[in-house]
Amino acid sequence: MLSSQNHASSSEAPAAAPPTSAEDSAAQPLQDRGSNRSQRPTSEAFREFMASSWAPAERVEHPRDAVADHAALRRRRVSEAFPGERLVLPAGPLKVRSNDTDYRFRPHSAFAHLTGLGVDHEPEATLVFEPVDEGTGDDGGHHECTLYFKPMAGRDSEEFYADARHGEFWIGPRPGLEEFSQRLGIRTADISELEVGVTKNAGAVEIGGTRIRLLREVDLNVDALVDTSRINTGVDLEASDALDAELAESLSALRLVKDDWEVGQLRESVNSTIAGFHDVVAALPRAVGHARGERVVEGAFFARARLEGNDLGYDTIAASGNNATVLHWIRNTGEVREGDLLLLDAGVEADSLYTADITRTLPVSGSFTPVQRRVYEAVLAAADAAFEVVRPGIRFREIHQTAVRVLAEHLDSWGLLPVGLEEALSEEGQHHRRWMPHGTSHHLGLDVHDCAQAKRELYLDGVLEEGMVFTIEPGLYFKAEDLAVPEEYRSIGVRIEDDVLVTADGAENLSAALPRGADEVEAWMRRIWES
Repeated sequence: MLSSQNHASSSEAPAAAPPTSAEDSAAQPLQDRGSNRSQRPTSEAFREFMASSWAPAERVEHPRDAVADHAALRRRRVSEAFPGERLVLPAGPLKVRSNDTDYRFRPHSAFAHLTGLGVDHEPEATLVFEPVDEGTGDDGGHHECTLYFKPMAGRDSEEFYADARHGEFWIGPRPGLEEFSQRLGIRTADISELEVGVTKNAGAVEIGGTRIRLLREVDLNVDALVDTSRINTGVDLEASDALDAELAESLSALRLVKDDWEVGQLRESVNSTIAGFHDVVAALPRAVGHARGERVVEGAFFARARLEGNDLGYDTIAASGNNATVLHWIRNTGEVREGDLLLLDAGVEADSLYTADITRTLPVSGSFTPVQRRVYEAVLAAADAAFEVVRPGIRFREIHQTAVRVLAEHLDSWGLLPVGLEEALSEEGQHHRRWMPHGTSHHLGLDVHDCAQAKRELYLDGVLEEGMVFTIEPGLYFKAEDLAVPEEYRSIGVRIEDDVLVTADGAENLSAALPRGADEVEAWMRRIWES
């Protein structure tokens, strides 16, 4: 029986026919239909009640963040490189994972580096360097910097409870303009002012306009804003693309040498990562009995990353058995079997967004077989040799050259090279690289592969300086189907990776607390299982 509120009396006029699907489409735009599930009240009484009886926001003086002075020095270096030009650096927008569900936000690394903002702060924010007379800008530089972002709407607004992306009722409180200004020592402005801040006086420098350089492909809306301004003012788009690329290159190269604060963040990330490796070893017995044992490994490490950091620095490689010969195995759907090796390549990303990147290859049973140990100790010898050459003044490429020579010597001694050692090592040969096709090192920082847009002469051909941080990660990978090696080597993949800080006279292994030697690894695993 229908309820009275849904049942029309016989004296009432017949109900109108339901609208057709075409009428429905005309009445409600497609983009508005995501809210159909919410059943949110729309009455004025509801709006008035929602806007009332909230405690006033507490006014607090916020101390300056520890990173603020370092970020200011970085901005000054950028200012020195681009006097007289407006620089536009977006943080990036939220990215949809599924329908109306977003991924956790992570800003572009250049934005994070120059503002000091980490974690999930301020999607759609933009940092703008406004040119001023030389020497009259921030900290004696040539620009005044402003951080534009969307401040949180008050509790008397509909956004407070109706906006699932920005409303406080949905996502919790966020810092406001004043708080970020105090904490970061930087001007702040409402995002509604960004268009004017970016486009005012913009145009061809030949006729007195202000040149804009943009960090492209970070936020398509900001790209469109700048491109429209360029078109409207007759600026050469092809030439502008080249100038934008120079900015990206410069911002990437700026991170090649880490300051003391950055090194401290990397130390924290490394320490949390080492704790995560401990958790994985503790979880190995459970992983062995599971159809997706690699997922048990992945989950154990992820729990540590979320407990002590912001997230993973990159998808964890939890590769057991032959999967360890797949360089970037991140499906992690395989079993973990007694007698196999587990290659674990993982890193915790700190709240500041600096990440570690460490690899250990672990005997699942707790002990290496003789052939596993043979391969493991060859890789360790290559890593140790690479460490020995690291010091200020050598070229980055020398690290790789040193490591692969040691690997080639071992492969030669095992009779695996199809040619002589020197022929294999020659540019015309490189036969040994069949079993290690990747590089030995990459810079590390806000990105796991940091500084990737820096010029070749500053990166691969660059000279090491005190304060650089990078990995050393040689490996050997003998696939199950590799008929170029004896059967005893097949399905063995070994990589050993540590995070290295260049010091005044050599190198510091930031991840040295994690056992590396074969005997040390076995003893460490036993201690964890016995505790």
